[in-house]
Amino acid sequence: MKMVFIGAAHEVTGSCTYINACGKNILVDFGMEQGIDVYENAQVPTSPSNIDMVLLTHAHIDHSGLLPLLYAGGFKGEIHCTAATADLCAIMLRDSAHIQEFESEWRSRKAKRKGQDQVEPLYTINDAEGAIKLLVPHPYDEEIELSKGIRIRFVDAGHLLGSSSIELWLTEGEETRKLIFSGDIGNKHQPLLRDPQFLHEADYVVMESTYGTRLHDRPEDYASALAKVLQRTFDRGGNVVIPSFAVGRTQEMLYFIRQIKEQGLVSGHDGFPVYVDSPLAIEATEIFMRNKSSCFDEEAMRYVNSGVNPLKFDGLKLVVTSDESRAINFDRTPKVIISASGMCEAGRIKHHLKHNLWRAECTVVFVGYQAAATLGRSLCEGAKRVKLFGEDIGVSAEITILAGVSGHADKAGLDEWISHINSPQKVFVNHGESAVADVYTAHLRDDLGLDAYCPYSGAELDILTGEFRNVEPIQITRAAKPSTAYQRLLASLDRLSAIVQSSKGLTNKELGKMADTIANLCSKWGS
Repeated sequence: MKMVFIGAAHEVTGSCTYINACGKNILVDFGMEQGIDVYENAQVPTSPSNIDMVLLTHAHIDHSGLLPLLYAGGFKGEIHCTAATADLCAIMLRDSAHIQEFESEWRSRKAKRKGQDQVEPLYTINDAEGAIKLLVPHPYDEEIELSKGIRIRFVDAGHLLGSSSIELWLTEGEETRKLIFSGDIGNKHQPLLRDPQFLHEADYVVMESTYGTRLHDRPEDYASALAKVLQRTFDRGGNVVIPSFAVGRTQEMLYFIRQIKEQGLVSGHDGFPVYVDSPLAIEATEIFMRNKSSCFDEEAMRYVNSGVNPLKFDGLKLVVTSDESRAINFDRTPKVIISASGMCEAGRIKHHLKHNLWRAECTVVFVGYQAAATLGRSLCEGAKRVKLFGEDIGVSAEITILAGVSGHADKAGLDEWISHINSPQKVFVNHGESAVADVYTAHLRDDLGLDAYCPYSGAELDILTGEFRNVEPIQITRAAKPSTAYQRLLASLDRLSAIVQSSKGLTNKELGKMADTIANLCSKWGS
């Protein structure tokens, strides 16, 4: 039995861990890296066609976003997750594929004008559809045998609708080891969702550290704090622009704004409009309501049980088409605009920033984590000018951070979560900026007395003996990052290898034709 750390090692995004046990190759998450990449990731030590199953903690793209690429490379196994995660992945992976195709088309047009090669998408909508068909939904808290010697259980992590920590039991012969993967641990006392559930026993724990050095400065009354921002912005005739993750944070914002309207916390602007400008967010909101019974907390369920939809209110306007989106900024009525992406890296939010950042009467409210090297992080750190669609935009709008609504546990929350697990042999810290992960690992060792490690990508654990081998990190530059076309080529190579390996039963004529085709390709490309 062995475990290899692949992604989100000394980085926040791109979660992926490889396990070889019980004759099976397993991935826990296969996420996309977002923002700048600091370290070079090790390759998964087998081809996609040899992966037997994926265990998915939740639907966020930094945990699920490379599943279509895995499918493109020949993966045909099952992707196990909670029912709500399967529902959300169905829309999020399609959306990610549309973004890949749209951006590659846009970049290709620019490249053509410069006489350069066209840009290939990392994966296509067909790849996303193929991955979606492999999703296998499970309920919370039910122990499931996936294969001989492999059992799992999904436990509510309180981070996102359907998010989970995963308990994994591996048995070979007389030896059994239990692993826990935290996934992203939720913040307590958040709107809509239940608090994270605690686990109690494990041999090895892999846990996140996103806010491992910070304590959330949560307002005592978040709705009132947000209402004050709305009041002063509307009073000066401006818009409130909220860059928001389409899944999770948008629904929380709707919940708070419903309370603000219900309690009359904003005066003089009765019926102020609230635009949700994200087709993905609109679909996600419907999925939230479909999964309310398994994921909502007691307060949200009180609304539901009284016949009230906690995510709807007067003045809510759902924007689907591009024309409707563009029209928002030609209406001078003070308004709230909630739009994706949450880190301002893509999507319609960039258009709203272009129209509102230069206006001193407006406010941009950040309500979620901003990764390094993203536009959102730059604005939070006080950038005076930013570039949007090739145009320099001066930043005159008020920039406000309401961090208390974070979907991630802070240092105290992480400590509380790990403290419930009785004497694990080893704890491995990932999913955090490099310095944060290192500091939190030292805290677990020095203050909590745990045998804690912060692995780099490529580090290995012998699950039976507990022997751990870390590796030296390889730092990369943007220039060293492989292109999407090269990543797709590697996936195609894996797929070709799988086809060749499974071709033994073909006739000599068919085998000869296949060999000639491969030989022609090699000749064409100079090999």
